[in-house]
Amino acid sequence: MQWKRVSFIILGWLSLITGIIGIFLPLLPTTPLVLLAAWCFSKSSVRFHQWLIGHKYFGPIITDWQSSDGIPKRTRNRAIIFMWLGMGISMIIVGRFWATISLITIGAAVSTYLLRMPTRSEPEKVPTKHKENS
Repeated sequence: MQWKRVSFIILGWLSLITGIIGIFLPLLPTTPLVLLAAWCFSKSSVRFHQWLIGHKYFGPIITDWQSSDGIPKRTRNRAIIFMWLGMGISMIIVGRFWATISLITIGAAVSTYLLRMPTRSEPEKVPTKHKENS
């Protein structure tokens, strides 16, 4: 089943690249595409999967998703705010009724999903004391 493994690797890289583009274009959702890439890599390449999980920016998205503790509340709220800002900009730029209705429907579904996910509070950052050298 070599073709299956290669197909998952190609789909994983296409998803990741599209997700990276989605950072800059409001119509493309980054997080679902990164999660799809992680799933594809988990089915096809241990090396790519470990690289993605250990990635500075994308790794926390995946580990938060896989954690049974839920996602940080602050992250969830930011995701909803930026999603709606991006979709609002897209609605204005595109200016088509069908696109606006589609984006509102997708936004409502994703917002509902995110709001129903379990959340966890982020640990308080404890200020560190600097030791003065005498």
